[in-house]
Amino acid sequence: MSDDSPFTILCDLLRPYSSDMTVQADTENTFLLEEERSGEKPQMFARVHIGKRYTSFHLMPIYCHPGLLDGMSEQLRKRMQGKSCFNFTSGEQIPRDELQDLIRRSYESL
Repeated sequence: MSDDSPFTILCDLLRPYSSDMTVQADTENTFLLEEERSGEKPQMFARVHIGKRYTSFHLMPIYCHPGLLDGMSEQLRKRMQGKSCFNFTSGEQIPRDELQDLIRRSYESL
């Protein structure tokens, strides 16, 4: 997988948090982080998955705390599908700094 693929970029944004969470899946097409800070049972924090037409990025804290999306750029909003999922077909579509900040704030919201 190339370094500029959406899957690689998104996984690289999440990996710094893997030391404080459980990596439930780390395969060639899925990366899944679970956290235990917000409840008794492990819950999905984030998931990156390569699908048929795009790479999906699920960030579950924004489902419970939609205020985390306040001030989101139009570039990222165009990629949003549903309440906690973003879809990307190329690495150029990913606003890395903004997404890195959103992941950090999501982590802090737990």
